[in-house]
Amino acid sequence: MIKRFGLLALLVACDSSPGDTPDTLDASETAPDIADSTEPDIALPLRGEYIPADPQLPGDPARGYQTLSAGAYTGCGIPSELMPVADSLGMFGDDPPLPGRDEPLPYYLSRFPTGSGVEVVGPNCFTCHAAIIDGELVLGAPGIDLDFGGFASQIASFQSQIPLVADILEPESLAELERFANRLATVAPWVQTEVAGTNPADNLAGILFSHRDPNTLAWHEEPLIEPPDKLALPVDTPPLWRMGKKHAMFYSAAGRGDHSRIMMTTSTLCVDSLEEAKQIADTFDDVRAWISTLEPPPFPEATRGPIDRPLASTGEAVFLRECASCHGTYGDPSTRADDTYPNLWIRAEDVGTDSAMAIGASHAASRFVDWFNGSFYGETAWLDPKPGYVPPPLDGLWATAPFLHNGSVPTLRALLDSSSRPRYWQRLAGWNAADIGLNFREVSVGHAELTGPGRRSVYDTTLHGHGNAGHPYGDGLTDAERDAVLEYLKTL
Repeated sequence: MIKRFGLLALLVACDSSPGDTPDTLDASETAPDIADSTEPDIALPLRGEYIPADPQLPGDPARGYQTLSAGAYTGCGIPSELMPVADSLGMFGDDPPLPGRDEPLPYYLSRFPTGSGVEVVGPNCFTCHAAIIDGELVLGAPGIDLDFGGFASQIASFQSQIPLVADILEPESLAELERFANRLATVAPWVQTEVAGTNPADNLAGILFSHRDPNTLAWHEEPLIEPPDKLALPVDTPPLWRMGKKHAMFYSAAGRGDHSRIMMTTSTLCVDSLEEAKQIADTFDDVRAWISTLEPPPFPEATRGPIDRPLASTGEAVFLRECASCHGTYGDPSTRADDTYPNLWIRAEDVGTDSAMAIGASHAASRFVDWFNGSFYGETAWLDPKPGYVPPPLDGLWATAPFLHNGSVPTLRALLDSSSRPRYWQRLAGWNAADIGLNFREVSVGHAELTGPGRRSVYDTTLHGHGNAGHPYGDGLTDAERDAVLEYLKTL
């Protein structure tokens, strides 16, 4: 697990998936008048519905990467003069720096000036959207090594240290440190997941929205609307390289219109004025442009074994027959020119996966949808969550374990055979190349019978929002067909 000087709340930089609710505003009531693209001529599976495309503004990918690397869009952090202390304590270990950045900070932190002019070190989007895979930093990969279980106590400890450094800081720097600590303390009770490795970004967005005036973006110490439930439903952080194909950003088909405006809602942590938010918005078309260029890493045959190409060819035929109507088709991975992706959402009762997110959890409850759609962020974008889920593109699927929207299934083999999915499982070190996913061991008891720190390392699929049922579409495959499909999925 990554140690961060009390900065685990860097999750605010994540762009994860909001839930859904049937009673949210209809997009036609809140969205700009943007013409939808023509619905493709495809046979829709189940009760699938097409998600039309919205035009996106052009941007400069190179500038977008520089914006993401700089991190100023989060708006707060620890005054730079304190960072040598953290570094001397070894708090960042051997975490690598960002490529192309002349800065020794680890990849998930950036140095930038706040609105008050104080230079701080704070989070950037790569906290959740980058990972070390086979010893290499992969930008855009889902970060699944964060544990928010002890976050509240870490923030309390962080706050207790502030008086010890107050005398060595200038008043402006002390004010920034206190502001950062107070924001973290405000969100802490809402971002504690029950299982290590899962992501509470939905709840984080909800609690931040509740403390902001949608018209001015001013921060209020007391919430202006009812906060979300403190129970943070688990979200499996999606890889950023999917965004180039998706018309809606999130699992629940929310996130429409101008994707760049939604991406910059990370600013709701500490950007407290419309003026500053508008300046950030001017840079995020470039960020979206960079994200749209991301490609998944190829399956690492040197470390995880060669792909059986004839078997993969057999698996492709099975995939086209059984899976492509929801997940698309895939051509030459070096160009992606022949790929297709249907951009559908499927009703929760049809796909059968855990429905907690799809029935109005976290910040896609109607009051938070209203807040977003009526705010500065909703001027060019809108949330339009559906009571279901979007089957994602499968590029680089091998690098995105665990699976389903809540991360409840540790391997692809288990995803394609629902009878083999473990009820309680504990993640182990390393990767499972044979079954494509996490190394894990099945355990006999869940959270009700577990105590101590090891409890959070066990994924208990009986917990609310953590279910691993549904998506039974591989159950009818023979073992040979399943092996072939798994081999094919390595090639995407």
